[in-house]
Amino acid sequence: MLQWAKNRVINSVSGMFAHAEVPLRHTRDFPGDPGLCGPGSVSWRVIGDVSVFIGGIRALLIQAAHPEVVAGVDDHSRYRDDPLGRLSRTSFYVTSATFGAMPEVKEAIDLVNSAHQGVSGTSHRGQAYSASTPELAAWVHNSLTDSFLESYQRFGGRLSPAEADQFVVEQSQVGEMLGAAPLPTTAGALREWITGRPALAPSPGMRAAVSFLQSPPIPAAQKAGYQILMNGAIATIPRELTSVLGLTTVPGARAASTAMVLGLRRIMKNSPAWQAALERCGVPYDRRLFRDKAV
Repeated sequence: MLQWAKNRVINSVSGMFAHAEVPLRHTRDFPGDPGLCGPGSVSWRVIGDVSVFIGGIRALLIQAAHPEVVAGVDDHSRYRDDPLGRLSRTSFYVTSATFGAMPEVKEAIDLVNSAHQGVSGTSHRGQAYSASTPELAAWVHNSLTDSFLESYQRFGGRLSPAEADQFVVEQSQVGEMLGAAPLPTTAGALREWITGRPALAPSPGMRAAVSFLQSPPIPAAQKAGYQILMNGAIATIPRELTSVLGLTTVPGARAASTAMVLGLRRIMKNSPAWQAALERCGVPYDRRLFRDKAV
């Protein structure tokens, strides 16, 4: 009965990311290739942890605070019609760029750059935007890096200041391949850059995106858990950004989301992509840190 309940949780969570191509399907074809980050990286530890779920929600909220970035999403994305497809494609990109062999990393980056071609227009305040603009690409990339780092620090495990900076440097390599700039190289500089953006402001696209993220069209069985993760994500966002987004922290959000992440970590353990990358590189690892592949 207990295993049945665990399998149900695993299938429920994993199913949300099963609406696009499965990442690292052919990673064994590149034996010994460490990819962009490698087995000793902080990135494998951070993005291999279930706290990444909160980080992903947090990043989407923060990204919506930039009027030109969110205008591009609002004008060109099908996130309202295919939310799980967009979630799965984002997961494919993050997983491939982090854990993939270099051919898989390049493929993921090329797919993103290709998708951004032609994503241009004018925001509600009359400013032109293009997804290929280095600073707009940096807003998306840097907010993702900061969110994964912050969520891991709050709900995953503690990194030393040097490890946090190393994570930012590792992720900046991905940003460089995307053509993003500027790319801070310390955790402190990254946070200062994000909270100090003068271009941030409320917008119609922001309000639509935040409203959608607060109540996405997902199965009822998953909504309660999602809401806990959402509240946890909001609790980690700096006040400079929640004031723009119009969000407030729910009492008890930190405790509830911490308990949920702990529960998910016990059931789901670490990312199977991390395990596949370790095996590709021929690196010994503790199998108890990963769930049975047959599950």
